[in-house]
Amino acid sequence: MDRPATPWYLQRRAVAAAAGIVALCWLVSLGAVVTWGVQDDARRAEAIVVMGAAQYAGHPSPALRARLDHAVVLWERGLAPRMILTGGIGSGDTVSEAAVSRAYILSRGVSDTAILLENEGRTSSESLRAAADLMRARGLRQAIIVSDPFHMLRLEILGRRFGLDPLTSPALPAPDVRKLLRQWGNLVAESFKVPVALFIDW
Repeated sequence: MDRPATPWYLQRRAVAAAAGIVALCWLVSLGAVVTWGVQDDARRAEAIVVMGAAQYAGHPSPALRARLDHAVVLWERGLAPRMILTGGIGSGDTVSEAAVSRAYILSRGVSDTAILLENEGRTSSESLRAAADLMRARGLRQAIIVSDPFHMLRLEILGRRFGLDPLTSPALPAPDVRKLLRQWGNLVAESFKVPVALFIDW
């Protein structure tokens, strides 16, 4: 005997409930991205990992320069003895982001002996995994990860997956939620990427 069809109003309630759950999960994710983006967990560690960003004709983009300047300040404070610079060669480029970063921080007074390069990664996941491999080969685990504020939560998730003890440090002179909220497009994008990063490398 055929089962009676579910009344239309119950179907609508089920759809509305499912949509409400999805919306709530997204709001939680967005709130977590903002929270991680304005807190700086930097303290004594074994390395500072600087995530790569665009470079133009051998010069760091404003985003990359901000990350490098922040990392140099952390290094000058003595929070870590070495710096790992990440980022491969982008489309149309002839030099890697990591190599450009190295030249920039050398000009800022960082010792060449303190620098390790990860030249192959084309995504945050690839670069962070390779940086984790560099650290593991040297018996290192705890790293301060430097990037834009809205990346912090996803990088902490990925860092833990790759075997690091990550300490996130956003590249803002003084973490400010108002400055972060102006980057709403990036925040929204990250709020969708973070739940995915819980299950796959992204």
